[in-house]
This record gives sequence, C-alpha cells and structure tokens, in this order.
Amino acid sequence: MQATSPAGPLQGLRVIEMAGIGPCPMAGMLLADHGADVLVIERPGGQVLDVGTALDRGKRRACLDLKTPDGLAEARRLIEEADAVIEGFRPGVMERLGLGPKQFATCHPRLVYGRVTGWGQTGPLAQAAGHDINYVALTGVMSVASRAGAAPSIPATLIGDMGGGAMLLAFGLMAALWDAQRTGRGRVVDAAMVDGVGLMSSLLHSMRAAGRFAEAPADNFFLHSSPFYDCFECADGRHVSLGALEPQFYAELLQRLGLADVDPAAQHDRRQWPALRARVASRIREKTRDEWAALMEGSNACFAPVLTLAEAPLHPHAQSRGAFVKTADGHWQPAAAPRFEPL
Repeated sequence: MQATSPAGPLQGLRVIEMAGIGPCPMAGMLLADHGADVLVIERPGGQVLDVGTALDRGKRRACLDLKTPDGLAEARRLIEEADAVIEGFRPGVMERLGLGPKQFATCHPRLVYGRVTGWGQTGPLAQAAGHDINYVALTGVMSVASRAGAAPSIPATLIGDMGGGAMLLAFGLMAALWDAQRTGRGRVVDAAMVDGVGLMSSLLHSMRAAGRFAEAPADNFFLHSSPFYDCFECADGRHVSLGALEPQFYAELLQRLGLADVDPAAQHDRRQWPALRARVASRIREKTRDEWAALMEGSNACFAPVLTLAEAPLHPHAQSRGAFVKTADGHWQPAAAPRFEPL
C-alpha cells in the first residue's frame, strides 16, 4: 500500500473518514494521495465492500465500537483533533450516533464536515435507497445517452471531460492552494483526463482484484445482464432505472414488482438472470413510467424514473432542494454544488 506522501500539498491536513463504500473512500484516497493524514474509523465486524488496496492507500485505520461510551468518546476526541470529517451515511445516522456536525459547532467551530450521499441531506428522497444508476437517471442526464431500440445508459462526457478532467482539476487546484497558503509557493496542476479517468476506476480495479468484477458482460450485473441493475422500458416507451444491489433492497424490489415466487436468496445465480430479466422487463412494460414512479419512488427498492433534461428540474426532489435555477432567459440549469452550511 502506498504511504501518504510527506511532500504532498495537503501535508498537515487531518481528516477523519467514517468507513463506508464508494465515493467517501474515494474522496479519502484523493486527500491521502496529496499528503493528508486520513484516519478511517471502522466498526467491529463491519462489512467491508470496497476491498483491495486502491481505495485504502495512504490511510490509517482505527476500529472503534460506536455503540459503547468509550468508543464514542474516542471518536469524538479524534474528530476534535482533525481538520475535517467525511462520511457517506444516510442523513441522520451521524446525528443519532452523537457525531453530527452540530455536536461539534461549539467545541470545534473550524471543523469542515463533508457529507456525500446519493440524494442529498434534504428532499423527499433523502432517506430512500439508491445507487449510481438511479442518481444519474433522475438528473435527466441519462436520457441523452439513449439509442433507438435500447434503454438509456450512462452518458458520454461526464466520465472523461467532467469527472476525469474538471473534477480532478478542481481538486488539484484546491490542493495547490492549500500548499501555497502554507509555503507561499504555487504549483502547476497537470490534470490529464486520461489520468483522471484511470483514477476514477479505482473501485473497479479493487473489485476486479477481489474477483468481484467479471470481464464477461453476461456475468456482470453492472453490464446490463441482470434483472436488478439496469434501465427497463415502460408501457409508454419511457424508462425506469432499477439498482437493487443489496439483498434487502432486492427483496423489496421483487415484492413491489409482484414477483413473490422469486427466491431473493438466488439473486446472484447468473443462470437464472436471462429468464428473470425477461419477466422483469415484461412486468415493467405493464405500466407507464409515471405509474411505476407512483408505486416505487422513495422506497428502498432502489428505483428512479429516467427523466429528460426538461423534466429533471421539475421533479419534486429537485424542486425541494433547489437543484436547478433559471437563467435570465428562462432556461433551467443545474445549481451550484456542493452546498455549504454553518455547523
């Protein structure tokens, strides 16, 4: 595992990462890569899903039982000594633990508290389960990647241009600014998109190294072969996204689709996928997109309608969060993100 670089521009930055999956470990890795001291707080017996070293490089780890007074006290002490916290739980989880941002507003007013979730901290979907495919669907972006006779898929430009280029450039700039503040010296930020896209595939490399990312599309639920992670056409020709990866979410999806005869425990039996996928597709075609949304949206079935760019700003979740703003000429555009609020 690569050690934290002592010469990195974020040297001296202390970050507490609450162990989780996906974007939070990725963010922690980015910080550690550039010299930050990232300490991951794990729970005893917690399920580690992001296996492999790619997302763990440069980090330290501490195992604390947050259900005990001693464990909570130690977590509070570590946070009070840090510059920032990053976490990716559902809204309210850290507050119920007694480790939410308001709990540190008085004792540690300079604390930066980073929260990454799928739906955001507020809005009618804030407590609903979901995954990447659902979040991309609801923004309206997925609709621009449609092909005749095929369901939408993840769109072009976001991964290379925006993710590998713009987002990594923004991070590089902030890292260099931090260093310049300490040293009085600037840096050149070389944010090559090819480097950025490779970096964003760290989770896939971790999964592949652990034997959890099959090369053959027919064996990989991410690659449009499973009945529980894809977009499906509805009665009106529109589409919905399903992303029920976890067993409990898959069981709820089957229940809401009226497929009570399907054994949830056989979710990853790939031999059953073709026949079950056909059944799911047939069931989805029985109702319109909006009828399915009325039945499933906001549940733990990991569901979202695939919206067009015109529809996305009008969705209740987007309206509640002010996720889009109107330009002077009356056109919608995405609002600034992320959001900053006082502790």
